[in-house]
Order: sequence, then structure tokens, then C-alpha cells
Amino acid sequence: MKQRKSNTWSRLDNAAKIFPSTTTKRDTKVFRFACELYELVDPIVLQQALDETMTHFPLYQSMMTRGLFWYYLEPCSQKPLVKLEAKPPLGPLYDANRKGLLFEVTYYRNRISLEVFHALSDGTGAMEFLRVLVYHYLIHKHGDTLGAAVPAMDYDASASQQSADSFAKYYNREGRQERHRTQWAHQLRGPRLSENRLRIIEGVAPVKDVLRKAHENHATLTVFLGAVLLCAIGEEMAVRDKKRPAVLTVPVNLRKYFDSQSARNFFSVINVGYDFRSGSGEFADVVEHLERGFAQMLTHEKLSERINMLAAIEHNFLVRLVPLALKDVVLRIADDFAAKEITASLSNIGRVTMPRELTPYIRLFDVFASTDILQICVCSFEENLTMSFSSAFVSTDVQRRFFRTLTGMGIPVTIAANEVDPDDSGEVKG
Repeated sequence: MKQRKSNTWSRLDNAAKIFPSTTTKRDTKVFRFACELYELVDPIVLQQALDETMTHFPLYQSMMTRGLFWYYLEPCSQKPLVKLEAKPPLGPLYDANRKGLLFEVTYYRNRISLEVFHALSDGTGAMEFLRVLVYHYLIHKHGDTLGAAVPAMDYDASASQQSADSFAKYYNREGRQERHRTQWAHQLRGPRLSENRLRIIEGVAPVKDVLRKAHENHATLTVFLGAVLLCAIGEEMAVRDKKRPAVLTVPVNLRKYFDSQSARNFFSVINVGYDFRSGSGEFADVVEHLERGFAQMLTHEKLSERINMLAAIEHNFLVRLVPLALKDVVLRIADDFAAKEITASLSNIGRVTMPRELTPYIRLFDVFASTDILQICVCSFEENLTMSFSSAFVSTDVQRRFFRTLTGMGIPVTIAANEVDPDDSGEVKG
């Protein structure tokens, strides 16, 4: 008997559509979000917390299925189980030949980690999942100590709000559409790590020190760190490389500009760069250039144009009739062209908050992502700012320059790294 498709299936949101088609062994399109506690993780309690968290996030009980024209999500009966971390980070979670959940919760010593396939959620949505997971873990673990002081969690989005496709909600067929002019960017080159591994380098600094330095330079935190990264890249560029600008792609959380509590993808990206051939290359000049770029692109009007441009392609009648196999090919080609426009990626998840009663148990939150180039992800919790690089390259010269720039400004940074091969100690000196 032919199995009937579940009537609770849902098509991927606009931003998610590209990820199944462009997933590779090198770039698995997976995020890792982590919470580091001041105590060892109890796996039994963590499983209880995960079970309870799943009742708040029914969307996560989904698997990916190929249709004739689109990918879609449908309910998955597999129960998510907590696992001891035993493999390299950011491994594949989506396999077209295997049905299964699109996320995984692991633990190692005092760290709880959540890995998520990007087609399921963006960084903001996944961080909400982790926050709720850590909340339930600490309530179960320390409920007796908290007693009557058990706090409420500040996340109460309904199931319908979480599963909403906000791209569809804010798409305006009659609205203006962004016109995109292609400009190739400087590309990072060099030997890559073997076996599709990634090097993760994590720097932790006092957030107040970084903010103070950003304000001294009349910049936001994101602009300040973006300028530090661009200058680090610029210092590694040969004269002949400067014929093309160094460009950062920066994800933008659209929930800050449009009313949405979706736990799915609801983000856009902006590309901001600096031309080291025509500019002075001085840090202040890079900051000023980035500040202007952010101000021009981070407006409701510009972001609406971006939504309309991407959604118009999806809603085109002829595009909808193209079989998925051909869409996969076209999306991979489009992704290859888009990659030529960027040098590296900077993602700022922002400030992570937890109920005041639970903060004494938590040291920091952390996030990093798969990439086939170089990416830095940033988030802060209480006094700590975490800056985590993921890179496919053997060389760590850009990362070293980045952190040395911060320490040269008087900002103390504690650095740790993963071990990617037996001959690599994973140590990075600031």
C-alpha cells in the first residue's frame, strides 16, 4: 500500500531552501551552540531537560523529505537522545539517503552542545532552543536549592508562532525589489585541512573592555570586530590581491526589524567590505567605511527589498514548475557565484540572557558554524564575549592577527582551540 504523505508537512522557508541543495562534506550547513557550566553535566538530567524542551519546540521533531518540486519538513518519530560527544564538531546532520532528526544534543565534561542543520533554523531560533534546554536542565538539577525562587523562562512563543514562515508573511508582491550588482571579492587561499575537518579557535574576552574600545572608535560591537577582521585579512593580502576588496558577509536577524517569533529561519545577509588598494588601510578608515555600509543597508526599506527579491524568485510560476533535481543544480551554481563575492563571514548572535537565579551556574555561551572558508561567530553572556573562528584552512595567520590586534589594544583574550590532527597541539598564542 502506498504511504500517504502526512498532512502536517511544511515547505521550507525561503532562506532554508538553498541549504539541502548546497550541503557538502566540507560545509555541512551546521551550527553548533554551546553552554559551558561551572559543573560537570549530568546526562540523565540533560535527557529529562531535552524531553521537556521538545514539548516547547515541536518544529524540531522534524525530518527532511524530498518532494517533486521542493524539500519539505514532516514529523519524525525518532526520539532525540542525549549523547556523549565523541566525534569532530559540525559533522553532517542531513543525509538525503537517511531519514532522521536535523539536530543533535551532546555533552562533554561541563559543556552542553546543540548542533542544528541550518535548513531547520537560523542562529537566533537555535539559541532560543538551547536557552530553554539549559533552563530546564538547571531547574531539574538545582530545583531543591532554588526552592521557591524557581524563575520563569522568558520565552513563550506558541507552536504556531514558532513554525510561522515570516518570509511569506512579509513578502510584498508589489514591493520594490533589490537590484544586485555583482562584484568579485578577494578569496582566501592556502592548503586545507584533511578529511574535511575544521579548525575551531575560541577567544573569550571581557565584553565591557571590547565595548569600551568599540565606543572609543565610534562603532558598534559588530562594526568594530568586523574592522579588526578586515584589517587582519588586509595584512595578509599581497599587493596583487588588493585589486579586489576584502568583503565580509554578515547575517542579519530580521526579527529586530519585523515582528516575528519564528523559530525557523528569518534572516538576511549584507555584504560589507573594504578596498585596500584605494583606501588608506588605517583602522579608523576601515571602521568609518563599515559604519556607513551598515547604516545604508540596515534599514526597514532595504531589508524589505531583500525579502521581496528572494521571495519573488520562489513565487515565480515557472520556477515552481521546475523539478527539484534541476533546482538543486541551479542553486549550487548560484551558491558558487555568491561565494565569489565574499572573503569571510561574521555572525553576531548578540547578548544571551538567562534568568538571574540561574546565571551563577553558567560560565559562557558559545557558537560556531561550518564553513568552507573562514567564519567568526560572536555572542556574549554576562561579562564574557566569546569570539569563535571556524576555518577550513591549515593557516591560522588571520586568526592570530585578529586576536593580537585586540590584545594590542589592551583587551585580555583567553584562547583555546580544537586539535585537528595528531601533530597539531591546537594551541594558539595571543
